[in-house]
Amino acid sequence: MPNASPHIDQALPLAGLYGRLMAHATGLPNSELFAKMIASQALGGGALPLGLGLTPEAFARLLVRHFPHSGPLLELDQAPWPEAVRLEERQDLLDLLLEHQAGLDESETWMAHIVTAACMGGDHLWQDLGLWSRLDLTRLMGDNFPALSTKNIHDMKWKKFLYKQLCQREGVYVCRAPSCEVCADYAKCFGPEE
Repeated sequence: MPNASPHIDQALPLAGLYGRLMAHATGLPNSELFAKMIASQALGGGALPLGLGLTPEAFARLLVRHFPHSGPLLELDQAPWPEAVRLEERQDLLDLLLEHQAGLDESETWMAHIVTAACMGGDHLWQDLGLWSRLDLTRLMGDNFPALSTKNIHDMKWKKFLYKQLCQREGVYVCRAPSCEVCADYAKCFGPEE
C-alpha cells in the first residue's frame, strides 16, 4: 500500500529533513529513531501507513513530545485510518512487544505499535520502518524491548525473530531441522540484510 505523505518540501533531501527534525528534537528516548522514520516516510520510504501507523491522535502527541515547534514542516493530511489488516496477528505481535518494554519512557508504547504496523510490510523490518540500517533496528529493539532483544543471540533477522517468538509461545515449531545451524533455510533467517 503506498504511503500517504505529509505536506512537505519534496526537494528537501532525507538528511536535510532529518536534520530539521533533529533541530527541534527534545532529546528524549527514541527521538532520533522517530526522526529517521518520519523523514523516510515523508519522502516515500518504508511501508508504514500515514503517521507511522499510529492513530492520528497518538502521532500528534509523538510530534509534540519529541519535535515541538516543528510547525508546518509536518502538517499531515487527514487520511482515513487504514482498515485492520491481519488483526489477530497484529495483536499477538503488539502483545509480545508490550510485554517486553523496558519501562523507561512512554515512547516505548508508540514504538511497539509502530514496529507491529511495520511487520505487516513485505521487506526487512528496518526497511519497512523507514530506518537507515539494520543497526538502527538493533538499537531500537535493545533500547525499547531489551529482554526480547537479548533472546536474539544468533542475530536472526528481526521480523523472523519476532514471528519465531510468537510460534514458540504457541508451541508451534515450524523449523524443518533440529537446529537452525543445520537448516537449509539458515541464510534466509540469519546474516546481513541488504
